Amino acid sequence: MAPEHAITYTEVNGYFIPDLALPEQPEGDIGKYGRAQLAYLREHKSVLHMHMMTQGTLWEHLLEIQRTATERMELLTAQMMAAQGVTEDLKSRNQLLWVGKVSNIRACAEEIIREELINT
Repeated sequence: MAPEHAITYTEVNGYFIPDLALPEQPEGDIGKYGRAQLAYLREHKSVLHMHMMTQGTLWEHLLEIQRTATERMELLTAQMMAAQGVTEDLKSRNQLLWVGKVSNIRACAEEIIREELINT
């Protein structure tokens, strides 16, 4: 019985080629937040990025960041809208004001997510 980490080889035209394969990766789109985390890791945490790549954990980590950040964005946006009185009633009465407030809330929530989840 071969050890768990033993490398096997396949003979091709007299040459022995190692049978190497990457571990199975979870399916999914890493999205905006996952791509931001990937860029941050590449630029600021290159050793951690390389370690996660070689261990096969990078994609799973990026998917988790995307999921967490999306949930956090929805929660923060809803909380900030409630706190600032940004309602459907305001939208029907003054759409321009509503759009401005929602844009500001989203920008604030994005900044919080960037500081809490992405740039850490």
